[in-house]
Amino acid sequence: MSVYSLYVINKSGGLIYNRDFTEAARVDTNDSLRLASIWHSLHAIAQQLSPVPGCTGIELLEADTFNLHCFQTLTGTKFLLVVDPHASFIPALLQRIYELYSDYVMKNPFYETEQVIKCELFDENVEQLVRRYLQQAM
Repeated sequence: MSVYSLYVINKSGGLIYNRDFTEAARVDTNDSLRLASIWHSLHAIAQQLSPVPGCTGIELLEADTFNLHCFQTLTGTKFLLVVDPHASFIPALLQRIYELYSDYVMKNPFYETEQVIKCELFDENVEQLVRRYLQQAM
């Protein structure tokens, strides 16, 4: 099992953070930006077209070689995690990443909301969290 990439998208659809955890997952900056804007649009369209009242949008995209999990916060920020199709407990991992975001990014007095995340403590703690998750999964 593997965690490939993490993307954080602000409420207006801009990519504010991305992190690749394996070499195989690396894509260029333009593709990352495209992914963020397309996902934001698809998420909004799915929310509006859903016949189920209170639908919050797409939470999981399944493909043959990867799964893309989405966690949307109450403020509209989206956390996307690209993982191996056999990975489990991803919603819990996304929730924990959101907690790290709240602790290290949102409480940082130098961070401006909705801007690119440049926080070493967040980077380090996300890396440690993913490593621990992968060790527990094995």
